[in-house]
Amino acid sequence: MRAKENESNKNKKSILIILLLLFLILALAAVCVWALFFRDGGSGDGSSLLAPDYAPMDQDSNAVDMEGDSTDKLEPSQGGGAVGLEYSDVVTVSLSEKTVKMYYGNPSRSYNNVVLQVVVQDTLLAQSELLVPGKRLPQLPLKEEALARLSEGGYKGKFVISFYNPETGEKAMVDSEVEITVNVKK
Repeated sequence: MRAKENESNKNKKSILIILLLLFLILALAAVCVWALFFRDGGSGDGSSLLAPDYAPMDQDSNAVDMEGDSTDKLEPSQGGGAVGLEYSDVVTVSLSEKTVKMYYGNPSRSYNNVVLQVVVQDTLLAQSELLVPGKRLPQLPLKEEALARLSEGGYKGKFVISFYNPETGEKAMVDSEVEITVNVKK
């Protein structure tokens, strides 16, 4: 009689273990399906905050020459590069004009080209094309996806600055982020 009870308990334990394993497998499969097909990419509007591995070929059409810019280059450390930044930490977004007005400059003393992104709460507001040394950006066009998400007011934001080798176009290993204030107006 004891042998039948032991065997019955073993069968119950085996069935319970099999059910638990099946449940875990189903749960893992559900998480994989969610991660592959349903998970939001982070910004919520489908715009990417990733900088390309190679610089855009076209120079930004909004870029203008920097006035009074020195042509002396920075002294890079051995095996590295050097970058100079000039910017204002206040950015103005005009919803009616669909523009992002700013001051961001890539001085002639820099060795690298730049791609600039203006970001608020993981939403990409604007992105430049290639900005070569000696050029500055007074404004960029506001992305349509961002226009629908913004309302008048002040926001904490950031410049995401990606650096590129001017000879090869290859992305540098380091990006920079600068905190800014974004004022949104009609």
